[in-house]
Amino acid sequence: MDRAIDFYFDFTSPYSYLASTQIEDIAARHGRTVRWHPVLLAGLTEATGVKLTPFVPIKFAYALKDLARGARLRGVPFAMPQDFPKLWLNPPRAFLWVHAAYGEDKARAFAQRVFAKAFGEGVGVNDVEVLAEVAARLDIDPDALRAGVHDDEVKAALKFRIETALANGVFGVPFMVADGEAWWGADRVRELDEYLAGQPA
Repeated sequence: MDRAIDFYFDFTSPYSYLASTQIEDIAARHGRTVRWHPVLLAGLTEATGVKLTPFVPIKFAYALKDLARGARLRGVPFAMPQDFPKLWLNPPRAFLWVHAAYGEDKARAFAQRVFAKAFGEGVGVNDVEVLAEVAARLDIDPDALRAGVHDDEVKAALKFRIETALANGVFGVPFMVADGEAWWGADRVRELDEYLAGQPA
């Protein structure tokens, strides 16, 4: 049996950030590994015919409180980037380039640092220079990454990831799959943990 957890996320999603701070610890606790899959929520919703909810100030005000509360419960910082909401194409492309050039472990560490930069520090991470700075701190060649985000193969890889996610029934983020069971939303991470606790080691 495949014991990996598939974790679908969008760097633009603050709820993906919250889930990203827990998913590795939960997997390790239950003897599992995590496969990280970057997608674009906009791409998922467009393909499924579901329109993203228009920006509503009263809903956004609630979301800010909800996200701050969720971060406190998880013991992690939270700060909303100035350029939110915005489509960030460069972070998932950078992740896929790092994954291809340096492997899964380095890509995972890169994703965690980018999320922390975005929603822990409130920095807009679509800026390639911000991504290059994160890369350099992980001993990833920043100049190669700057070029990598514009590579046609990387762009095609992101499109393929979105298509594959859709084929696997993914319609939102964060989305987690284990043993053929699926969970959607940062608030479902706890249910994933409980499910894994009930499975054979």
